[in-house]
Amino acid sequence: METVLNSFSLNGNPISCERYGEGHINQTYLVVTDTGKRYIMQRLNQVVFKDPKGLMENVHAVTSFLANKYDDPRRSLHLVPTKDGASWLVDEEGHYWRVYDFVEDTVCLQKARSPEDFRNSASAFGDFQAALLDFPADSLTETIPNFHNTPSRYVQFKESLDKNPLSRAEEVKEEIEFILSREADASYLQSRLEGGVLPLRVTHNDTKLNNILFDAKSEDALCIIDLDTVMPGLVAYDFGDSIRFGASTGAEDEKDLSKVNFDMELYKVFADGFIKACPGLSAEEIRSLPYGAKIITLENALRFLMDYIDGDPYYQIAYPDHNLDRARTQIKLVSDMEDQFEEMKAVCEAYI
Repeated sequence: METVLNSFSLNGNPISCERYGEGHINQTYLVVTDTGKRYIMQRLNQVVFKDPKGLMENVHAVTSFLANKYDDPRRSLHLVPTKDGASWLVDEEGHYWRVYDFVEDTVCLQKARSPEDFRNSASAFGDFQAALLDFPADSLTETIPNFHNTPSRYVQFKESLDKNPLSRAEEVKEEIEFILSREADASYLQSRLEGGVLPLRVTHNDTKLNNILFDAKSEDALCIIDLDTVMPGLVAYDFGDSIRFGASTGAEDEKDLSKVNFDMELYKVFADGFIKACPGLSAEEIRSLPYGAKIITLENALRFLMDYIDGDPYYQIAYPDHNLDRARTQIKLVSDMEDQFEEMKAVCEAYI
């Protein structure tokens, strides 16, 4: 650890280095130097991220680009270079390390305290998208190939059904039928991307509230963090993932489905904040947003159910049917969205 720390161009000498935050993927540390300067140091999880070099090239390119967009340095993450001038370090064992300047006077929320927090998160992710509209998305590495290629996910799902290693498919025929019956709908966004109707953009791909830093005093959204899944994609995917998570009245693993509903008012709040913060979106992109909400929720239902059928190798579980409960909440949300889909489309159409 000392060797790693001494490889970076820190302001002062490190006096403490302690585990930090609530993340479960990378190893994260808070580093403090004798000048009082604070840093975030991380060792990348190379089991999850199998192309760490491509990932770090993406992060370096995007953070460098954003640094030239904002007057306030707290608006974007800043990588601290190594003493050799590199943006990350590979140690003798092949582990990838990086250091960020600590973003001072900020807070991170694990859940929205009010609809206004949700609106602020929408504005933050909309602003992130707006700042990157002129970034060449195709120059980024697709570090997780076909991450939101829903037709490809369906191919994987059918392969899991054929293998059915634990004979669980027989127990969830209703859920399987729900997902398979919507396969044609699930191809909508991918087909429009391939047809040139929707442009490739820089997307975050994990647009949850806790990936935003808020100013501790004003409570305004300030900085988007956790850029490990920044890749080329569609605006609708980032919009949809926020809706899937934030416009549900229940937890992602709620067992009582009567508590899980799609909240149209929260959808309206988020759409308003997101679209207004990103005025450069095309009309077709705005029209695609409600499809993003439905398709990303369906895709997550598929992924949770597939993981359950496969014996839970991907998502961490707290009990045997955890992934099945997750799949059922997403199915319930998709069903609710379908019942209100014309209104969802009308909400976005009003901004064109």
